[in-house]
Amino acid sequence: MMNAPRRTAPFRLAALAAGAALLALTGCAGFEYRENICGGGEYPVLAVGSSGSACVADAEEPPAGYARYPEGKVPKQVDDKWDVYWNTHTLDENGKLIDIAG
Repeated sequence: MMNAPRRTAPFRLAALAAGAALLALTGCAGFEYRENICGGGEYPVLAVGSSGSACVADAEEPPAGYARYPEGKVPKQVDDKWDVYWNTHTLDENGKLIDIAG
């Protein structure tokens, strides 16, 4: 005895199309990509007296003219709380916090 053909393929195709359309319209709502300040094996350093920064290999000390960020105030990702903060603040040559927003 032969079984009747299944007619679920059109419904599966419609469900897949609806899911794809939903993702396209919402832009994967709830997911936000954040770029890391430095790559693996590196840490960020702050340019003394300006808003510049750089990345240094974990095993190295900051180069001349750069300093480590104060503990607890290290930017991790682009535009995170500390990355934005350090755009208008820096450290002077004595390690004192200064506002450069002017």
